Amino acid sequence: MKEPDDQDTDEGRSERSKSDGKQSSKPAQEDATEEALTEGEESYLEEKDSDEEDLEGSSSSIQDDYLENIRPSQEAPAPALEEAEDAVKKKISESFFYDYSELASMPFVTPDSNIPLDLLTLVHPYKTHFTVAEKGSYPKIIIYEYPSLKPYRILRDGTEKGYAYVDFNYRGTLLASVGSNPDYTLTIWNWKEEQPILRTKAFAQEVFKVTFNPEDEEQLTTSGSGHIKFWEMAFTFTGLKLQGLLGRFGKTATTDIEGYMELPDGKVLSGSEWGNMLLWDGGLIKVELCRAARKSCHQGPINQIMLDEGEVITVGSDGCIRIWDFETIDTADSIDETGLLEIEPINELQVDKNVNLFSMIKMNETGNNFWLAQDANGAIWKLDLSFSNITQDPECLFSFHSGAIEALALSPLTYLMATTALDCSVRIYDFASKTPLVHMKFKQGGTTLAWVPRMVSYTGAQIIVGFEDGVVRILELYDPKGLTIFAGRKKVLDADISLKYVFKPHTDRVTALAYERDGEILATGSKDHTVFFFEVEKDYKPIGYINTPGPVIQLMWSTISHPESTLLIICENGYVLEAPCPTIKEEDDHDVVSYEIKDMCLKCFHYSSVKSKILRLIEIEKRKKKKELKEKEREARRKLKEEMGEDGGKELLDEGEEEEEEEPLPELFMPPTPSPILCGFYSGPEKFWLSFGGYDSGFLYHCAFPSYDKESDFKEQKDEPFDFCFLEDTEDNPIQAITFSINQTMMFCGMRNGAIRVYTLSENDTSLANLVEYWHFSMHDNNYGCIKSISTSFDDRFLVTAGADSNIFIFNIFSEFVLKKELKAKVPSPRYGIESEPIPEDIEDPKVYSIENARRKREHDKLMKEVEEIKAGKRERIKALRNEFLKLLAMNKELPKHMQFKRTDFDLDSKIRADIDRKTAHKIQQVEKELAWEKEKHELCLMKLQNRFRDALEGDVVVVHAIQSDHKISSYRLVKPSKYSKFKRPSQAERRQSKFERFEKEGLGKKDSRRDTDESVSIIEEAIMEKEKKFRPRTLSEIMIENQIEKTRKLILKAERAQHKIQQRKKEWEELYKSKPDDDYEDPKDVQAIKEAQVFMGDFNLKTAPDYKIPEHMRINAAKKEEELGHLDSLAHSKKMHMNKCILSIRDLKVAVIDEIQCLVQELKNIQLSLDVSKHIPIPQVPQIYPEEVPERRFHYDEETLLRFKRQRMKSRDQNSSQVEQVGSGSSGGGFLKPSSGKNGDFTSRDSISRSSRASAYNLDIPKLTEFEKAEPTDVELEIMKRDEIKHLYMQQYLSNRIKELIITFDAELRLLRHHKLKLDTQMKLSDLHHLTLFQEMLLLKNFEKQENILQERVNSLDKEEQDMQWKISETLKEMEEKKIEITKLQEQEKALYAGFQAAVGENNKFANFLMKVLKKKIKRVKKKEVEGDADEDEESEESSEEESSLESDEDESGSEDEVFDDSICPTSCDPALFELALQLREKRLDIEEALVEEKKIVDNLKKEYDTLSKKVKVVATNLNAAEEALEAYQREKQQRLNELLVVVPLKLHQIEYMVFGEIPSDLSGTLVFSNHSLGRLQERIGQLQEENSKQQKLNKECRERRKQLIREKREMAKTIHKMEETVRQLMVSKFGRVIDLEALQTLSVNTTLEELKIRKLRKELSNAKEMKMWEEKIAQMRWELMMKTKEHTKKLHQMNDLCIEKKKLDSRLNTLQNQQGNAFQRPRKADIVAKERITELIRTQSERILALKQEIALLRKKGGLILPPIQSVQETDMKPTEL
Repeated sequence: MKEPDDQDTDEGRSERSKSDGKQSSKPAQEDATEEALTEGEESYLEEKDSDEEDLEGSSSSIQDDYLENIRPSQEAPAPALEEAEDAVKKKISESFFYDYSELASMPFVTPDSNIPLDLLTLVHPYKTHFTVAEKGSYPKIIIYEYPSLKPYRILRDGTEKGYAYVDFNYRGTLLASVGSNPDYTLTIWNWKEEQPILRTKAFAQEVFKVTFNPEDEEQLTTSGSGHIKFWEMAFTFTGLKLQGLLGRFGKTATTDIEGYMELPDGKVLSGSEWGNMLLWDGGLIKVELCRAARKSCHQGPINQIMLDEGEVITVGSDGCIRIWDFETIDTADSIDETGLLEIEPINELQVDKNVNLFSMIKMNETGNNFWLAQDANGAIWKLDLSFSNITQDPECLFSFHSGAIEALALSPLTYLMATTALDCSVRIYDFASKTPLVHMKFKQGGTTLAWVPRMVSYTGAQIIVGFEDGVVRILELYDPKGLTIFAGRKKVLDADISLKYVFKPHTDRVTALAYERDGEILATGSKDHTVFFFEVEKDYKPIGYINTPGPVIQLMWSTISHPESTLLIICENGYVLEAPCPTIKEEDDHDVVSYEIKDMCLKCFHYSSVKSKILRLIEIEKRKKKKELKEKEREARRKLKEEMGEDGGKELLDEGEEEEEEEPLPELFMPPTPSPILCGFYSGPEKFWLSFGGYDSGFLYHCAFPSYDKESDFKEQKDEPFDFCFLEDTEDNPIQAITFSINQTMMFCGMRNGAIRVYTLSENDTSLANLVEYWHFSMHDNNYGCIKSISTSFDDRFLVTAGADSNIFIFNIFSEFVLKKELKAKVPSPRYGIESEPIPEDIEDPKVYSIENARRKREHDKLMKEVEEIKAGKRERIKALRNEFLKLLAMNKELPKHMQFKRTDFDLDSKIRADIDRKTAHKIQQVEKELAWEKEKHELCLMKLQNRFRDALEGDVVVVHAIQSDHKISSYRLVKPSKYSKFKRPSQAERRQSKFERFEKEGLGKKDSRRDTDESVSIIEEAIMEKEKKFRPRTLSEIMIENQIEKTRKLILKAERAQHKIQQRKKEWEELYKSKPDDDYEDPKDVQAIKEAQVFMGDFNLKTAPDYKIPEHMRINAAKKEEELGHLDSLAHSKKMHMNKCILSIRDLKVAVIDEIQCLVQELKNIQLSLDVSKHIPIPQVPQIYPEEVPERRFHYDEETLLRFKRQRMKSRDQNSSQVEQVGSGSSGGGFLKPSSGKNGDFTSRDSISRSSRASAYNLDIPKLTEFEKAEPTDVELEIMKRDEIKHLYMQQYLSNRIKELIITFDAELRLLRHHKLKLDTQMKLSDLHHLTLFQEMLLLKNFEKQENILQERVNSLDKEEQDMQWKISETLKEMEEKKIEITKLQEQEKALYAGFQAAVGENNKFANFLMKVLKKKIKRVKKKEVEGDADEDEESEESSEEESSLESDEDESGSEDEVFDDSICPTSCDPALFELALQLREKRLDIEEALVEEKKIVDNLKKEYDTLSKKVKVVATNLNAAEEALEAYQREKQQRLNELLVVVPLKLHQIEYMVFGEIPSDLSGTLVFSNHSLGRLQERIGQLQEENSKQQKLNKECRERRKQLIREKREMAKTIHKMEETVRQLMVSKFGRVIDLEALQTLSVNTTLEELKIRKLRKELSNAKEMKMWEEKIAQMRWELMMKTKEHTKKLHQMNDLCIEKKKLDSRLNTLQNQQGNAFQRPRKADIVAKERITELIRTQSERILALKQEIALLRKKGGLILPPIQSVQETDMKPTEL
């Protein structure tokens, strides 16, 4: 809603309801135009005229009272409105206004009641809107004047149910509106005349918004659910229409569009659900805008887009406002297939956390850039978007609930109000002064709220709130101004809240709170089917809870009038319970497991539907009254009958006897699902009233509790109310909330449709007998404004209502006096010491245990502790028994073997062990099943870790140590090759081919291809014709025709051969002349050499020069740089891989050396066993394999490794919790990742151990010591022992030397490899430096790539355009040449025509001049035009041609005045043949002239086209040069940026040749790094160039001499040609008498036309002869058929003659029989009658056959043109049938 001159600001789309609801007959159910006071602000409601119409239709008395109280001066409003509508249809005056009292919504009051209309009044009805769009049944749009706020115009019939959006155009002359569900009608209004201009359906789904384009008022845009549509008001042949173009998303996902903006050039910028901006052009997405790295522009939907001062402002639901450059967005275009373009905002502002900005509007403050923003989470913000040094922080002006208000409560002492909602806030208001005081936020949303009574809190400062997680909090309100003020304290507010108590009695949302009438007990109800009781005096100590059969919706304690204090518990599913006040225990029984109160005497009422019974009783009462009325009418008729007499009485009695049949009574119905209880209240002890929704709505039911039965089941119980009260117009609009005034004289009801109803009651009237008169007013939204809470103030002056539409309305309750002084609530003063009291710990986690669950958990933990103690005792006993058993086993082992018990003897029973094993296996299986998920989880984790950290490695670091020295060598940690080395990206900016290359590749024969195709088609047709020929015997005529054709063909072939020779000779001459070089001809080799010299010779600039031009082949881009980077990576990777293989091979060598040394050491030990100790040499130590030399063994583990790892983890947990991570990582390093080791820690492999064992098997033969006594050795034995000793000493020394040799050799190999590795390290470091440089260059090139591609594409497109135009120019020139040749041919034909005519006339013909005039006479002929179009066009063309011919004839007549001659008549004595020839040649001349004119026109057009194309080519060439220059400048800039990159070049001192005074200067910035190879090449090139220079000078001299010689030869050849031409001319004159054309003489042949005519004549004669023969055969066939028919006819005549004779005989016989028997019988016999009929039938059939034969005979006579003579029969007279 806006005024006409407002700029495009989004007020946000209105709330959209999914269900329309049903229309009621009362005005309360029509939701009118609302301007609502939300959250304590002013509100006013304006109902529409349809409400008044419904009101008039309901009751005339209502209308009379309504008009008497509101409009006493107006007696008939309806005629006035009709007159106003008639005036609107004619012409509405500018000064016309509607009467506001006719439009304002007024309350409804029951007729004949004393309830005043102003029973409730709004507090301050301020109006701020200019345009108000209603919702309801056929709503209106009301336009108010500002500031008088008079209703100015009313727009009707724009939609069915409600408007979604309205918008004025920029000038304010038109108004666009779009409807909501179900029609979604888009209407353009001339609102000043109240007339719709255009109307159409906007879309099939929900439409959010419609706006005019501010730059073009004929364009509109609509957006909504999953669509955007672009509209244009266009004039068609049927008038002005709205044409819509639906936006197509294409590859982009379909999205709801909330915010959009029209750009000045017609494009539209819209938001999306995922936060990116979409730029629409022509109904398609031109580009999708996002931020860098493909981040979305906003984290969520974009709700509004605006253009302000050349900047685009986007408002997102993420609470951010971002400013974008308009030019960047306007010129944006996609650069790749994704359709995304990355841009960055100029500025951005994050308003606050948890902010959902929906719309924003600029404040009209000069010099400032302040905006007001609407937060969908319940706030209005003031924002400063100046983005300067003095920019103010966002300021929250107002805050309020963001959703439906769940509960409301008023202070029992002052004008304070508390509210809560699901937005997790509790708010306090001063509703008398309309001031929000304070609010408090929580983690969960509030569901119910109550003000603590004064009996508990005397100052009325406490509020109790229930939340959706089951927590109950008690808050204390106080005035902070009464606290002690400390220095540095923040600004003191008018009120503040502190948390007093917090507890969690429920597991689901708290729905009801109630204090006992004495304030001693608090009861809380919840959806978890429980009611909890607390003792208030002992800081809300829990008493216990009871279970309910359904979710609790309301709790109410009995009043003082009741004898006992009881609690009324109302459940939603139809159950109502009454619970007595629970007993308060003095001491808490800690042994009780649960707080559940099981012995409470609960009374239950389970409602059973009685509405169908009530409706049945009402129907019975109606029928009873109707019968009584009819009885009275009958009695009256009877009395009238007695007075009128018998005649009149009969008529009356007949009328009275007509009775209608009674309809059946309504059936009893029980709803399948119980109707929900909405609210209720006590009416007396054990009695209460209930209001239902669903089927049972429309009544208030008075119910009573049945007597208490301890054994009764609540679920099986069915109870019915004992009384009911009918409520008017509440069938579909039940009462949702009820409250009473303090004196119980008024009952305030909140309805489901948001209306307020007030019933007047008698004092102490609990039966509600007088519930008839009421006051009704629609306030909240009729679709989603269900009244949640309704309450009166402590003094009954105010009524406050809160609805699900988030609105709060405050009314003044009617009183005889008016409040003159301004009211203001008083905030309670703080208690003494409240600032020093500790704040209780709040419950923020919704998963915290409730009071009951916490107690059960405590009892469960206690029980489990006792169980664990018992288990520990059992374990100790088992341990003692196990120790005792082990001692027995040890004692058993000490016994002799024959006395020992077997292990199986200790088993008491084998079945027990088997059972234990089976159970153990089962338990293991169960544990495996239980841990299967964990096992798979850890396996997946391990696999992910391996994939992330290990699979990417091709080789881990292997460190190989030398054996004797400290040298070591490590391999490279290799990862898999990078993406650059794997894949080669195609270059996107490929340079176009040069013009010379294209010229060489492209041919000039586009037309030649067409000719070739035509020739191929003709050849195929000839082949088909040959195949279709059939072989048959030839006739003489055919042979003659074929001979003639063959003769003609030979003559033509001869002429063609001659012509072919001539053409071949011409072609050779042309080729010869073509091969002749021009005067300025240059050798291509020379041209190429010159080009190369220009390119590669001269003074070249360095890359750092500002005018450096990058050669074509040296231009680099990101793709090429990536390829170079990949090549470098692959090269480095291959070298590292090779080095790693060498290191692994030397590692394997070390393993082999160690294995061999182990074998040698073992042999050495065996040898030393037989030697004396004094002769032993030290045994070399066996080298070890270090862990870092075999890193792959870290991933090998066994069960022992896993157990050790487990022990280490357990130990680390016991030591210190702070060192868990470190110890865990260390244990993992030495745990299952550590290979199994021996005692000494050496990592020898199994192979080495096996080898050492085998070595001991193959040792030297050493004599074994025997157990026998030693004898003295003999001399031989001593000699043998000496030899063995010498042998062993030698072997000892040899093995020791062998071990040293192996160690020295290995160390030497390692040092050599280490030397190579150091060199490779140097190369790899240089490679890394080069890699870094290449990567920096690649990043820089990628930044330049986008713009470079754009420039390159422009150059390519311009170059392609230039090529196309050049081709068109060449084609045009070709056509011009062809047309010129055709013109020349036509001119030659014209000359030949005149020459032929002169030859035909002769030299001395006296009619030569006349005939020449006839030939040259200019006549205008009517051109033959193609008939196109309709008959009307043909007629017009005929008329125009007739007019032209008439004009031409006039011109001829006028032009022939001087000399008149008649060319239509041949003069006498003139040869008619010559005259006819002149006429024929004149026609040919005219044809030639017309063809010449046409050809010249075509040539002129081609010249114009050529000139146009030439101009365009120049323009394109200019643009191409400019584009190439721009590309070159961009390349230069790119090269300059590349030059700025730092490159590391390691140099040695001897490589530096730049010296200053013999020393290296400190500044080397001016030096040039140049390679020795390149320097040597330059020096060699100097010598080569000198040699080439001398060679070229010598060659130039030779070419000059050759040129002079060729010029001399050319002169001699010219003289020879001239002599030969003169000789040929003389020979032709001597032979033919003149110079003739030899080519024409050679090509002279037969007259082809004459020969073709002869052949056609022969063929025609042959075909005629064949046709004559065919007709003769047909005539002979027809004659034979005629003869056969004649024979058949004759045969039939004979048959007819025989039949006639037979007939005559039968007639005579019949006559004889009649004469003989006629006297015997008086009457004919039956047999005679039958015979007569049979004969008559026979005669009839015979006559028909005769007639048919006659017709056939006549037909046969006429066939073949031969007429036969008629056959006259003698019996013709006898054939007539005789009369019987």
